[in-house]
Amino acid sequence: MAIVYSPMTVEDIDAVLYIERLSFTTPWSRNAFLQELTANSLAMYFVGRLGDIIVCYGGCWLIHDEAHITNVAVDPQFRGKGYGAGICRWLMSEASLRGMTRATLEVRVSNVAARELYRKMGFLPAGVRPNYYTDTKEDALIMWKEGLDTLAIKK
Repeated sequence: MAIVYSPMTVEDIDAVLYIERLSFTTPWSRNAFLQELTANSLAMYFVGRLGDIIVCYGGCWLIHDEAHITNVAVDPQFRGKGYGAGICRWLMSEASLRGMTRATLEVRVSNVAARELYRKMGFLPAGVRPNYYTDTKEDALIMWKEGLDTLAIKK
């Protein structure tokens, strides 16, 4: 079964929160996702579905010519199957279609799997935000990717 990407809707929030809670030590709240979907004109969020099951999601803010990736997560039951890379590619393709030329994100320095995924996607380390994560005071690695058009998905 092929994964299908589509814009995240308010109806998707319960499934997204399930993945969010399994993926992050400080998960976003229902209200945070609701605000992103209904009130943030800079926000763009997508889900990946296998049939009726949401297996991943990702989002970003479109600011000037930059896509600032806010979150990417895959249900732990479906990790290691390329869905993280798939949702990242989808986000960057959609951002490119909207005129974005580069992307940035922050990732926990301890999150080796995510850092490796982003490196494989062409993101390069550009700095550190000390004590960025409020729950552990862990540093965030800032990463950038130029040339979003190189990952554009033909639709």
